[in-house]
Amino acid sequence: MFLRDAEVADDENAGGYVAGRALAAVSHRVDISPGRWKDWYSEEAAALKQLLPAGTKVHHIGSTAVPGIRAKPIVDILACLPMAAEFPACRRVLEKTGWICMSQSDSRMSFNKGYTDTGFADRVFHLHLRLPGDEDELYFRDWLTAHPEDAALYEALKLDLWRKHEHDRDGYTAAKTGFVERITKLARERAGLSTRDLP
Repeated sequence: MFLRDAEVADDENAGGYVAGRALAAVSHRVDISPGRWKDWYSEEAAALKQLLPAGTKVHHIGSTAVPGIRAKPIVDILACLPMAAEFPACRRVLEKTGWICMSQSDSRMSFNKGYTDTGFADRVFHLHLRLPGDEDELYFRDWLTAHPEDAALYEALKLDLWRKHEHDRDGYTAAKTGFVERITKLARERAGLSTRDLP
């Protein structure tokens, strides 16, 4: 399901263990710093474009990409690779530069950066590697940007869920899924795209 924090790997994965501890500390802090989020994204995106294959499209997604709403201090980045064959090489390169692989499938990979065994760094990122066409987060982001009233509803929903699920990240994510799916479906319909089942 899109717009979720990258899933933490099993504790037997050392990277997953470190990231899991840090994520527990940061997961429900909220802030509103649009200038800071944009700068963080721009700088990290420029670095990623030097590491990832030519033709990779990099986008700022998640709540920090929507103007005017509060968000956790974690910047989400979507990178669409030209082809799936690039995944293994990308993982090797990214892990050498501080990214922790949290989950992997044939068509998706998720990474975190900025987690340590004592907490989180000054800048924290989630990176979602995908293939072209697997980018529903962009429709959700653009809809909220163009419809501030829906962005405000999403912010209010997240703040309410934060209070109800302060120590249950999975419950928090599951509870906001319906809203995300509804808005994404609407955005795709308005764009004249298929209303296929969302990933």
